[in-house]
Amino acid sequence: MRTVAGLARACHPGPTLAVTAFVTAVTAASGRDLAGTVLVAAAILTGQLSIGWCNDAADAARDAASARGDKPIVAGLVAAGTVRAAAFAALALCVPLSLASGPLAGLAHLLGVGAAWAYDLGLKATVLSWLPYMIGFGVLPAFVTLGLPGRPWPAWWAVLGAALLGLGAHLANVLPDIKDDLATGVRGWPQRLGPARVAALVPLPLLAATALISFGVYGAASWPALAVAAAVTVAGLWRGGRAPFLAAIVVAGIDVVLLVINGSRLTG
Repeated sequence: MRTVAGLARACHPGPTLAVTAFVTAVTAASGRDLAGTVLVAAAILTGQLSIGWCNDAADAARDAASARGDKPIVAGLVAAGTVRAAAFAALALCVPLSLASGPLAGLAHLLGVGAAWAYDLGLKATVLSWLPYMIGFGVLPAFVTLGLPGRPWPAWWAVLGAALLGLGAHLANVLPDIKDDLATGVRGWPQRLGPARVAALVPLPLLAATALISFGVYGAASWPALAVAAAVTVAGLWRGGRAPFLAAIVVAGIDVVLLVINGSRLTG
């Protein structure tokens, strides 16, 4: 049970469950049948599990150097080798589950998972640390739509909007750990910018995503949602401190809701 608890914490459960729930909801809203939606959920879940476990296994030495007692490997709940084996096992399951939605859809998802592994294994410490996040999120609309009858491609605004969501997620995810990252030699793009600049920047790509999605769907809820997102972003930047980070969470939630309620409009 101790190992199971350690693996559960090492998979980054919050982001793993959030991304799985988000993509599953968009898939169901797009018109995919129940069996197809379940397959997508399983593929996304195994992919996210593999990414989270790969991240903790790869960062084990740096986390120990930073005395990260909140990390299950450092806390002694689970061995790094066990987490590494779990990452490969989840990846092995993710491949057939992704391809079950069709070759193009499956390859789109596996491209995103591969980009995330590249981030975990080294790109996170480079100036291109933002790229895997934009690829990983940007391919998700393609994974959804290419699994529909007729294999339609996603709308360009859906791809770019999702990629901007990924950029915002990267900034928000890195922000709390910038000081520890710099102390252990991780110099990705946000680390080079510094905490103050990242805190101010984090809501902006999410606001841009809201504008793109609103432009694309042109639905009754889109423009009020954009107005709310803009007001929240301005208020967050004006208040400073943690306010921009909290504003980013609110705007990301607005973006997710817009994509879910307009899932049937994702095709190009």
